[in-house]
Amino acid sequence: MKTQMTISGRMKAGLAMASLILFAGCATTNEPLQIQVGKIEQISDVQISSGRQLGVGAVLGAGAGGLLGSLVGGGTGRDLAIVAGAVGGAVAGSTIERNYNDKEPTQQVVVRVESGVLVVVNQQPADRSLRVGQQVFIEGKGNNARIAPRQ
Repeated sequence: MKTQMTISGRMKAGLAMASLILFAGCATTNEPLQIQVGKIEQISDVQISSGRQLGVGAVLGAGAGGLLGSLVGGGTGRDLAIVAGAVGGAVAGSTIERNYNDKEPTQQVVVRVESGVLVVVNQQPADRSLRVGQQVFIEGKGNNARIAPRQ
C-alpha cells in the first residue's frame, strides 16, 4: 500500500513539474515598449526574401537524387549511391527553392536617432507618407520595430 502512494505521489509531482515547465513559456513580460525619436535620412524600396519554404524543393531533390543513385552499381554500393543521391538531391533542391523563393517588397528606412546613431528599419507594408527629413518615432526593437510619423 505504501508503494502505491509513493508512485501516486511521484506521478503528481511529475505532472506538477511538467505543467510548470509547459506554462513557463506562456509567461509574458511586462517590458515597456521601447520608443526612440529621430529624423529620417534615407528611404529605399528593397526586396527581402519571405523566408517561407514549403520543403518541396528538398523532397523533389531527394527523390530525383535517390532515383539517379539507384542507377549506379549494385549491392551495398548501390545502396550507398541511393542514400548519397537522396541527401545531395535534398540539399540541392532546398537551395534551389530558397534562391527562387518569392521576394517581398519592403520599405527600408534609415533614421538618425537623438544620440546620433543610425538605425535601419525594414517594414512591411510600406508607409508612403514618410519623407526624408521628417521627425519620426521608432516603436519597438529588432524585427518588431516600426516607424511612425511624429506629429
